[in-house]
Amino acid sequence: MRTEPTPRAVLAARKQFFLQGRAEGPLVASALSEPILRSWQRCAARGLDSAALPRLEPLTSRELREVSERHERLRRLCRPEIESLYADAMQTGCVVILTDDEGLILDALGHADFAARAAQVALRPGVFWGESSTGTNAVGTALVEGLPIAVHGGEHYYDPHGILSCSAAPIIDPYGRTVGALDLSGPAAVDHRHALGLVRLAVEQIEHRFFDEDFGGRRVLRFQADRALLGTAREGVLVFEDDRLVAASRTGLDLVGAGWSALGVLRAGELFEGLPRADSAAHVLRGPDGRELYCRLDPPAGPSGSTAGLRLPPPPRHEERPREEGPLLRPADRDMVARAVRMVEADVPVLIIGETGTGKEMVAHDIHRRTGRAGGPFVAVNCAAIPETLIEAELFGYEDGAFTGARRHGRKGLLREAEGGVLFLDEIGDMPLPLQSRLLRVLQEREVAPLGGGKPVKVDFALVCATHRDLRTLAEAGGFRSDLYFRVAHYTLELSPLRAFDDRAATIAHLWRRLVPDERLSLAPDCLDRLATYGWPGNFRQLAGTLRALAALADPFRPVGPDMLPPEIRGADTRATDWRTLASSSASLHSRAAPPESLDTLTVEAMRRMLDACGGNVSQAARRLGINRSTLYRRLLNA
Repeated sequence: MRTEPTPRAVLAARKQFFLQGRAEGPLVASALSEPILRSWQRCAARGLDSAALPRLEPLTSRELREVSERHERLRRLCRPEIESLYADAMQTGCVVILTDDEGLILDALGHADFAARAAQVALRPGVFWGESSTGTNAVGTALVEGLPIAVHGGEHYYDPHGILSCSAAPIIDPYGRTVGALDLSGPAAVDHRHALGLVRLAVEQIEHRFFDEDFGGRRVLRFQADRALLGTAREGVLVFEDDRLVAASRTGLDLVGAGWSALGVLRAGELFEGLPRADSAAHVLRGPDGRELYCRLDPPAGPSGSTAGLRLPPPPRHEERPREEGPLLRPADRDMVARAVRMVEADVPVLIIGETGTGKEMVAHDIHRRTGRAGGPFVAVNCAAIPETLIEAELFGYEDGAFTGARRHGRKGLLREAEGGVLFLDEIGDMPLPLQSRLLRVLQEREVAPLGGGKPVKVDFALVCATHRDLRTLAEAGGFRSDLYFRVAHYTLELSPLRAFDDRAATIAHLWRRLVPDERLSLAPDCLDRLATYGWPGNFRQLAGTLRALAALADPFRPVGPDMLPPEIRGADTRATDWRTLASSSASLHSRAAPPESLDTLTVEAMRRMLDACGGNVSQAARRLGINRSTLYRRLLNA
């Protein structure tokens, strides 16, 4: 049995790992558990600087509210356990934290003094604590490793996080999907060895509570080898549609010796001699290994059954190949995509232009799927998301020892990983200028030279790029290499924003049915009308998020009404949807409220003229003005 390492042993391991670069030294191996060591190695491969405080940008209050609404069901299911842990947190100077499946903190509740200290390292709602951004930590590493984990003091990757002792466990839904994580964090100076056990028990209760909800007529089998555990959170649960296994608890799968891959594949007859009567009484049946199991089969709930919670069907069965869903496009855009497919087949680079949320990456995926390179990889690179200090190593790869923290034996890089497939460079307009020259050389010579002086390697990939910026104007201003622009923009495909769709109601209805296949959940006509009249500045990304939130609020056979819509959409019919009209009326009102020579008046007037010159295209006007689109919206609305 592994003993807990002392703080001195962990400090020695940090010195060997970070200062001496010996990731496999004896001190490291003896002081760190395998999950912690693997996490350190992943973080080092990303080039994270352990001595710095990570720069974390929290969501705005509005963004956090929208995300919290999308996860309301998870928060509701977790609330009893969070409140139960809260009592312990108050006594031990801890905070209880709930995150989504990416490590975004949704709720934090606990001791005020420690919460204030934790806020200094951004341990608060609205901040991402995924491993890729926040290094080794209980939440992020538990989500990556898929198991409960404690990270104490110096075991955190970043030095400033050494004040924390954190214990977290991932939360798995009945279909095997990780939906979030529960964490108990406190000061590292206090012994919190009980914390991980408390978190594991709490997550066990939460996952069991998933099965209190209606499964749409499917049969729910509850069983245990110990009769006393039947009806508790320690019982196993399997859900059958007809006789096929479609959902389960982790305990249920363990009791029958199966894993999540059994969902949609195994049948009841392969697990048991036969299922008992659905009369809620206790029965005895034999499991796959022949031992007796005490069980109860819940009667299926029909349309008149309970309507609490979200009742969506499980994901597609594993033996079924889900039908590929392409992007939603106007007819003219579909024609352009078809031409783009032919361009990629002819090895001609394609540039996709469109506002944020118009589905540029979905279109790129669709192009890849429809070409002869569909059997090869699709490698997507967001040039705006990778730190400037790392993007060169990520793209071109590196040799062993090319830089501090480099992965042992090097890395071949994303350009080489796209071999035989499609390389998708998203937001290429944000690529640093020095890197643009290296990319241009790769496109010209069709070979990649890794960092550290490695031998150039021939590459074969099709190139698809995307941007929300006007690259031609950017190139003319010197912000983008003109020779690279002409290399990547042989064929340009400009996607229409959602507001330009002729029949938005039909488009929204189609997307609703795609996202929410349960026919019992529907949108009321007046709700659909409100959705169709809204301007959708965030385009399909914003629309999809709104529809998912409505699905979470929906009850079977009760159409979603406009009262469930977010306030800005509910009031869409009272606001101007044509931004040229808005700008004109705003400028007119402001001209009466301020002297014509005021700076504010001149600013708004300049915005209005640019918006007119761009035909009402807010994103294009904002790009030409060199400001954010949200700034343009706000100034015109408040003028």
